Amino acid sequence: MPSAWLSLLFRLLAAALGGLVAGGLFGAVAGVSVACGVLLLMLVAHTASLARLQRWLRTPEQRDIPDAWGTWGNVFVELHRLLRRERKARARIESDLEVFSQAAEASPDGLVFLDAADHIVWCNRVAEQHLGLRGERDAGLLVTNLIRLPGFAEFVASASEGESLMYRPPDSKGRVVSIEAIRFGKDRKLLISFDVTQIERAETVRRDFVANVSHELRTPLTVISGFIEHMLENPVPDAGDSKRQLAIMDEQARRMLNLVDDLLTLSRLEDEAQAPREEEFDVRDLIYDVSAEGRRLSAGRHSITCEVVPVFLKGSREELRSAFSNLVSNAVRYTPDGGRILLHWGMRDGKGVFSVEDSGIGIPEEHMPRLTERFYRVDRGRSRESGGTGLGLSIVKHILLRHQAGLEIASIPGAGSTFSAVFPAWRVTLPQG
Repeated sequence: MPSAWLSLLFRLLAAALGGLVAGGLFGAVAGVSVACGVLLLMLVAHTASLARLQRWLRTPEQRDIPDAWGTWGNVFVELHRLLRRERKARARIESDLEVFSQAAEASPDGLVFLDAADHIVWCNRVAEQHLGLRGERDAGLLVTNLIRLPGFAEFVASASEGESLMYRPPDSKGRVVSIEAIRFGKDRKLLISFDVTQIERAETVRRDFVANVSHELRTPLTVISGFIEHMLENPVPDAGDSKRQLAIMDEQARRMLNLVDDLLTLSRLEDEAQAPREEEFDVRDLIYDVSAEGRRLSAGRHSITCEVVPVFLKGSREELRSAFSNLVSNAVRYTPDGGRILLHWGMRDGKGVFSVEDSGIGIPEEHMPRLTERFYRVDRGRSRESGGTGLGLSIVKHILLRHQAGLEIASIPGAGSTFSAVFPAWRVTLPQG
């Protein structure tokens, strides 16, 4: 800088002037000695300042910038300003990185940053859960060595836009993850993982629904079509055979009508934007009605009893009758002849509980999570023989959801099952007096 050169020039001129004065007063030897002494002092001062700068450069974070005078003072002042600007810039970068890290951690999707050689730089917690990674442990490792999936190495290498890869972690209990790879920066890559388990399950349910509806309708239609074809080929059939065939056709037609009715009911419940009709009614009357219906369906093959405390329930009586009736009819269908069925209404922690307990065949534990799916049956043959459509528990679930109630299921294979509808306390009113 110009000021530094001027300062040096002034010092050199001062040394020369001092030497000339000393030489004029005390001789040439004294003049040269004075000039050399001044230059030596300047050299020692510069060397000391260089030493202080060197010590500071070794541990700049642990030492303050040294003090000095003259040119070295200016240098140290500029260093101090530069260091202060650098610290402010670093603080801003660290703050931005912290915000970015928090945003990435808050992302509902998994994020894995890779370097140019596909080594893991960083990943968030969601990616750890989806892909079985550990951020600190796996940083710097090759991602293709950690995620064992056919075609994964080629997928990461190509990182083509719009392509995705399905991954089913071995220990995730049915979880399905979709992985996408995106290029950014200079040869960097970002892996994004999405949990698509619910989407996959919904697609499976949809496929099962279409297949089941087709099968449920095809069976009675095949029976009816076969009898019609037989009648057309035999214009004057035997009266007894005709009556039997017409009875079977009527049974299959009713089966289709029941199926269509249940489908329409379920569709209405699923698409119903309006809240259920709110009316207050005596639970005893409703339970006695569905118990009488259950006895007609049982035709004396089971012992059906009721234990009901006087309570008023708030909700749609028509919808709740359908839900209770489905629970009772299921108990009748899946309880062997001579079994018992108990309809019970009681209170639990202020909540109202309607339960149907039977001594039937019970339900294995692996079937419990899927019981309320449409057309899901534990025993398909028994359900069809007893006239079930496979939609009853789905209807029950949706009706209870519309009443802010829940369905609880307890079962022991071979010993029976208990289905309980639990209503919130604000829907239950005890009679006065």
